[in-house]
Amino acid sequence: MTTALSPRLTSATAGRVLRQLRHDHRTVAMLLVLPSALLGLLYLLWADVPTPPGQPETFDRVGLTMLGVFPFVVMFLVTSIAMLRERTSGTLERLLTTPLSRLDLLLGYGLAFGLAAAAQAVVTVAIATTVYDLDVTGSLSLVVLIAVVDAALGVALGLLASAFARSEFQAVQLMPVVVLPQFFLCGLLVPRDQLAGWLQAVSDVLPLSYAVAALQEVGASVEATGTMWVDVGVVAGATLLALGLAAATLRRRTS
Repeated sequence: MTTALSPRLTSATAGRVLRQLRHDHRTVAMLLVLPSALLGLLYLLWADVPTPPGQPETFDRVGLTMLGVFPFVVMFLVTSIAMLRERTSGTLERLLTTPLSRLDLLLGYGLAFGLAAAAQAVVTVAIATTVYDLDVTGSLSLVVLIAVVDAALGVALGLLASAFARSEFQAVQLMPVVVLPQFFLCGLLVPRDQLAGWLQAVSDVLPLSYAVAALQEVGASVEATGTMWVDVGVVAGATLLALGLAAATLRRRTS
């Protein structure tokens, strides 16, 4: 097994994953339909709730943030189970006896699911701004970009989490451990500057906090701000770090 990165093998791996994904209609539906459906549930939840004068609509504020949270959660779940299935079926062990390196494999997965995340983000943002009439102050292209980067973070953390699970059930069990603390502390439920000191310190090292902050910047400003780009950079850096750790901890098979 080689340790050198090969763009050809990476793209071949991405193509294989995309072909498998294309024939898995339930997963495709989960990727493309589920975020929009959940966003629609939030829209109905707040449709008849009056908004105080001078305050933004509740759905506009929360719905915009969820455009980053939902892709993160869905891509984490799908990716962790997909990689675990490769390992338990013996496919991963066979692949790693070829010139394909671990980094080629994980980058191929990241590329394939990153393209799926881009499609997911475009569909979800389009439905949110048309069907649900989500009002965004900033550029919709920035919303899509942040959603894609956030979904890529979910992919990377899903690949990392799959190394610590021995079954698909265990992979699902890891979701509350990885996802829920980030959801609780990202600033959606309580502003981060109002958290207790130690909770704020924890929030500062969780990448989802920066994704939410970036979306909030887009929701408040017409132009892209330097703070927003810093937040996006932090999420992208966390994604690369998670991919590197996933490559270092990836096992050929369950034991």
